Amino acid sequence: MSKNIPTRETIRRRTIAYMKELGTYKLQYNQLIEIYTDMIYQYNVLSRKFEEGEYSVIIATEKSEGKKNPVYTSLEGLRKDIGVYSDKLRLNPKAYNTEVEQPEQEKSPFAQLMEKYKGVGN
Repeated sequence: MSKNIPTRETIRRRTIAYMKELGTYKLQYNQLIEIYTDMIYQYNVLSRKFEEGEYSVIIATEKSEGKKNPVYTSLEGLRKDIGVYSDKLRLNPKAYNTEVEQPEQEKSPFAQLMEKYKGVGN
């Protein structure tokens, strides 16, 4: 029992919505988002084919007893590429925590005073 594959447009809208929720969306990222969207869509389609092929990693050919399933090979490549793009779009926790610019909070008057007199009198 398999589920429906989301359309490219659905994936694109979700990606932008997630980025907006995280505060990482910028209009300039739209080209990267389009590529990421295509990769996610392709991954979903190929995953369906892999499932329909009963998850066969090795397939028989006319010339050999078996070789790595090209669908599986494509999925492996897409997984890596999706990881790279999700980092660039800051959609995963590691990339989000290390790259998102945290807004500087204004220091309290007490903290400003302490900083001003730091080291005085020693």
